[in-house]
Amino acid sequence: MAKDILIRGFDDETHTNLSKKSDQMGVSINSIVKDAVEQWLDKKTHVPYVHDLLIYSDEKSMNSFLKSLDRMTSNTEWFKSFAAPPQHHTEKILSKLDWYNGTVKPYKPHGVDGPKYCGHVIQNIVKASMKRPLCCVDFVITDVANNSFSRALELEKEYDASRLPGLMFCPYKASDLMKSDITDMIELFLMHDRIFVVKNDDIYKLHITKESIHKIFLN
Repeated sequence: MAKDILIRGFDDETHTNLSKKSDQMGVSINSIVKDAVEQWLDKKTHVPYVHDLLIYSDEKSMNSFLKSLDRMTSNTEWFKSFAAPPQHHTEKILSKLDWYNGTVKPYKPHGVDGPKYCGHVIQNIVKASMKRPLCCVDFVITDVANNSFSRALELEKEYDASRLPGLMFCPYKASDLMKSDITDMIELFLMHDRIFVVKNDDIYKLHITKESIHKIFLN
């Protein structure tokens, strides 16, 4: 059964241009809009494999980000999940919001068997997702980076080589990043698709590109 859709926000200029194009092509505005919607739906059938970096200044900023992320993913197909150390400040918030806690007990992400433990956490989340695309925030990597930034990089490389369908957010405290080697920091930046800095209620997107000395004097 056909349904009617009311589209708000078209200004007079856009509507006039759309009417002209409709007359030129000999098709109705309804057909143009319907075709645009169908093309958009076709593109969205592809599940992204996104690996994002989150840099946050403090717990309050991260909590604000998580609440916003929850609002954006409510009543959607995303499988909202997380992993975190015991008594982590986000555990209470995300559990209350009904996010799946994929943390495996006993909690042992450090030491020789650390990579194996982190693999079990990922497997636990994947199994619970029932093949739904993930919206996952991994605070275990935050804990690992606090103890050993180089070990965190190794885990990041392993995940980047075998990504899961959906969105994987890797949060790092700004203070931990500042203590790391600049080479390691750049490597971390480059292996993620996007870099976001979270401060209070604001989100900033960073763009990292390798440049030549000549470009400093251009533009």
